[in-house]
Formats: sequence, structure tokens, C-alpha cells
Amino acid sequence: MTRRESDLATAFDADGDVDAGTGLVVPIADDHERHAEVSLRPSSLSTFVGQRDLVGHLEIVLGSARARGQVCDHLLFAGPPGLGKTSLAAIVAHEMGATLRVTSGPVLARPGDLVSLLSDLRDGDVLFIDEIHRLGRAVEEVLYPAMEDRRLDVMIGRGPSARAIRLDLGAFTLIGATTRTGLVAAPLRDRFGFVGQLDLYDSEELSAIVTRSASLLGVTIVDDAARVIADRSRGTPRIANRLLRRVRDVAAVREETVVTSTVATAALDLFGVDERGLDKIDRRILGLLCGPFSGQPVGLVTLAQACGEEPATIEDAYEPYLLREGFLVRTPRGRLATERGYRHVGRTPPGGGLV
Repeated sequence: MTRRESDLATAFDADGDVDAGTGLVVPIADDHERHAEVSLRPSSLSTFVGQRDLVGHLEIVLGSARARGQVCDHLLFAGPPGLGKTSLAAIVAHEMGATLRVTSGPVLARPGDLVSLLSDLRDGDVLFIDEIHRLGRAVEEVLYPAMEDRRLDVMIGRGPSARAIRLDLGAFTLIGATTRTGLVAAPLRDRFGFVGQLDLYDSEELSAIVTRSASLLGVTIVDDAARVIADRSRGTPRIANRLLRRVRDVAAVREETVVTSTVATAALDLFGVDERGLDKIDRRILGLLCGPFSGQPVGLVTLAQACGEEPATIEDAYEPYLLREGFLVRTPRGRLATERGYRHVGRTPPGGGLV
């Protein structure tokens, strides 16, 4: 780090905010900058990049609903974090000219919480429940009649004097989002009229997203630099936008008016994101599998303790990408690094390594 970068970092630390995703201390944004950050989300299907098949299906579903003058069917979006499920929910509401109400599965802890939310909906409203697989069973059962018959059965009182009343609901659309499709109960999943699976993005799509976001943020970026960021984004737009912000910060500190591939590469190297999108924890995992545990399977708990992370964090946040990229494999006895993993950390695999 240069002396100027160190001085600026110190100034930011005294009068700034910390980005929770990277730990970088950044200046406090003004209202215009905050609006720019929020506006990175696309506002219509025509501006949504990627997920071509899913977007085409949604155009048909929404167009048909508008033509009939009815609300849209209930929708379930599934896929890894950061692919655009929340953005699509907002787009559906915008395309239908509806009000979007947002909540999440963990927030709805009791049936009464959901009853209160549903009874407040008006005709045409869109209710978005993120992480819908985390709804409790009792809460989930309230949704069944609401989704199918647009009604709520509520018990008033207790004991012999208790009585059931039926509340009619307005015509609404429920949109659920989940990162764990298998944890969505079958009765709930079957009540959605359309289930859309979001896939990881390719480099070309991510480059287009980075270029669009840079324009919204007022950053001048060349195509090669956008591709550098895209290639290190793990196929995820949320990560691509986060890395773009960090590249923007480095360019501002170094007084670079244009983000070139050289600036982008130097910035991402500074924050420990290598050419394959691996960060410090990813490389620590590979380093352990290719170093102290080389050639022997390692259990998840042992690997997590050696990394200083929680087992659930390793399994959910880091391992899927390493598996998908072929850096490690799971065996009945534990995790093993592949030959590609050894090569990536600059080590020689024992006995020729695994394919």
C-alpha cells in the first residue's frame, strides 16, 4: 500500500463506514450515492441480464395475467444466493403495477404474524417471502388456504368457547424465494403455479452486468476490466457488483479516472480475490487439504476447526464453489483435494493426484 493509500484509509477509518462483505472502510455516501447503490437492481424484465429461459417464461406468465385482467399465479424462485431472486420479485410487482410487500421466513415466527400480514394485503398486492423454506410448520399451514382459496381460518378464544371464523382475502400473488429447494415442504411447493430455477451466470452475462452497474455508479470502465471482474465473481451478480465497488474504491484512491484491466486486476489482488474467484478462506481450505492433510480424507468438523470457521459456514458458503470448480471432492471418509486444487496452490499432488 502506498503512503497516499494509507493516509486515505486512515481518514476513512475516522469518518466512514465498513463494508461488511469485505472489511474495507469506505467513505460515508451522500444521498445521491446511496440511491445509485440501490438502483443497481434492474427494474423490468427487459433490463434483467441473464436467466434467458426463466425471463421468457415469466414474460408469458405475466403477459397472460395482464391480458386476462387477473393477478399472477404464485411464483417460487429457487437457486443459490445472489442470482436475482429478490430483483425478480420486485420486477414482477412492477410489471403487474402492484405494491410489493417484503418479509422473510425467519421473521414469521408465529401463525399470528402471517395472519396479520395477509389480512393487510389489498387486491393485486405481491407478497415476497425470502428464505421461505425456513417457515415453521404451523406458519406454513396458514399459507395453504390463503394460497388456494384466498381465505384464512382463524380460531377465536380457547377451550369450549373457542370458535372459528373465516376471513376472505383479496386477490394477491405470493412469491417465495429459497436457496434450498429440497427443504420446501411438498404441499407448499405444489401450491405454486410456477417454479423458476435460477442458474449461475456466464462471464459474458456478468460482464454486461458489471458494465451496466459501472454506468449507474458513474464509473468509466473498459470491456477488458469488466471481464476481469466477471471472471472472478463466481458466476454471481451480487459478488460482481460487490467487487466492482471495491475496484471503484481503489481507482478513486489511486486517482484513476478510467478502470482498466490493470487497475481491476491490481484492486482484486489487493483484496485477496484471485483469478479463479477464490478468496483467503477458499485458499486456506485448499492449503490445508494440499498441505497438512495432503493425501488423506478430512472430515468437515476437522477442516472447519483447522480453518477457524464454523462447519456450516464451510459447507454452505465455501465448499459448493470449490466442488463446482473441481478443486476438491467429497468421499465417504471426508474431503480430498483434486489435482486441480494442488496446482492452484502451487503444490505437487501425491501419487499423481486425483482427476
